[in-house]
Amino acid sequence: MQTLAARREGLPLSLKVALGGFAAVAAVGLLAPQASVKVGPLLFVLAAGIAAQRWLLRWRNLVVLIVLVILLIPMRRYTLPSSLPFQLEPYRLIVGFIALGWLGSILTDRRIGVRRTGLELPLGLFLFAMIASMGLNPGRVSAVGSTLVKTLMFWATYFLIVYLLPSVLRRIDVDLVCKALVGAGAFVAFAAIVESRTDYNVFDHLSKIMPFLRLGQLPFATHDLTGEFRGGRPRAYASAQHPIALGAAMVMLLPLSVYLAKKTLQRRWWVAAVLLLLALFATVSRTGFLMLIIVLLIVCWLRFSEVKRYWPAIFPAVVLIHFAVPGTFGTMIDAFFPKGGLVAQQTNANVGSGRIATLKPVLRNEFDPNPLLGEGFATRVSGDNGPDIKANAPILDDEWAGVLVQTGIIGAFAFGWLIVRAVRMLRRMSRKEPGPDGWLPVALAASIGAFGIGMFTFDVFSFIQVAFLFFLFLGITGVLHREEADAQAGRESAVAPIGIG
Repeated sequence: MQTLAARREGLPLSLKVALGGFAAVAAVGLLAPQASVKVGPLLFVLAAGIAAQRWLLRWRNLVVLIVLVILLIPMRRYTLPSSLPFQLEPYRLIVGFIALGWLGSILTDRRIGVRRTGLELPLGLFLFAMIASMGLNPGRVSAVGSTLVKTLMFWATYFLIVYLLPSVLRRIDVDLVCKALVGAGAFVAFAAIVESRTDYNVFDHLSKIMPFLRLGQLPFATHDLTGEFRGGRPRAYASAQHPIALGAAMVMLLPLSVYLAKKTLQRRWWVAAVLLLLALFATVSRTGFLMLIIVLLIVCWLRFSEVKRYWPAIFPAVVLIHFAVPGTFGTMIDAFFPKGGLVAQQTNANVGSGRIATLKPVLRNEFDPNPLLGEGFATRVSGDNGPDIKANAPILDDEWAGVLVQTGIIGAFAFGWLIVRAVRMLRRMSRKEPGPDGWLPVALAASIGAFGIGMFTFDVFSFIQVAFLFFLFLGITGVLHREEADAQAGRESAVAPIGIG
């Protein structure tokens, strides 16, 4: 009877549209072979999207889409064709679409609403510091208007991610997001390893397979701020904006790969972990290596009894790194222990070139006049922002110092509180779950803690991919907090005394 009914109803609308799209692709190929190279893929993607609309519009799949765009389409390297006054990058389009859908769902669907994440107090205090610092520095705000608007849009997206995930995802959905993160990260890692050996970056050529993308300026195309090479070796950057950012991203994804390996007992996630580790060394990044040490310390802190069984794997890992990305150990040693010492190297550098050399004059000139709320959130411009916005400060390469001078003691305290609170929440959750599920809060705590330490050694918020990962992990932390709160509420209602009536 189901077959007869299906015959009477005919084909589903989505299948009809898909078949029509395939027919359009074929027609374009026959009538205009040259145009089919550009138009064909667009029609194919459009038809496939319409055909799979129900699957695509599931919230967890939309979050996965954000993950894939963030990791696989380089930020500030590709744009979409548009006549808008700002560059339309793929992630802006995707996140904007999902944000509108979420806001609409909040208004129309009772099941979806803004949920508590457990991080409201530090987030609220930091938001206050942002707004107050701008309000107290109107002159600096007006001088960097267009740059400030872009930065505020990014931060609105970050806050959106933190509250979107607890609103639309469940614990079971988080595993899918983690698999997307690690899977896409492993692909980026493999590309970085190839790049370190061949100097070919596949992410510089995405427009050949996705012709709707417009390639802008490549990293290091006009200058090299000790970024493209170190010790005579090329440094891989793959889909990131800089080798430092790529190394940080690889380290932040590494604990999640271990969680998936422990949870699923599938070897492919261990392979992903190896690729992420090799990619870290392909970046020849001191920051990434420092973050790796923090990850190991936090994991040992929370799961020492399990981790100590893996110490014999250190020697094979060293051998593998030596042969997969040769020369990186020597380069890393030279980077950490240069002639004269690392501290002396940083101290004797020019202002804007060395973190330690830059810190003292920045604190004296920018922090001392406004210690409580800073000189104005996002009003510090140290790079090239076009002819209308001139640099007004030296490069810091220290995000904690940047937060301190722009939002003052209040802003720096709030952001530090945010990281510490998230790690403490995750530690508590990991202790309640001694099995494989408990490795997820362990992994998140390690990644978030490593991000906090990494902020001392590079300007994190200038690299969108890494910042997105951090706030995405905060959002996942919010999902775990919501599930814990719902379970607690259920237990309390189950034991509540029943009234006589």
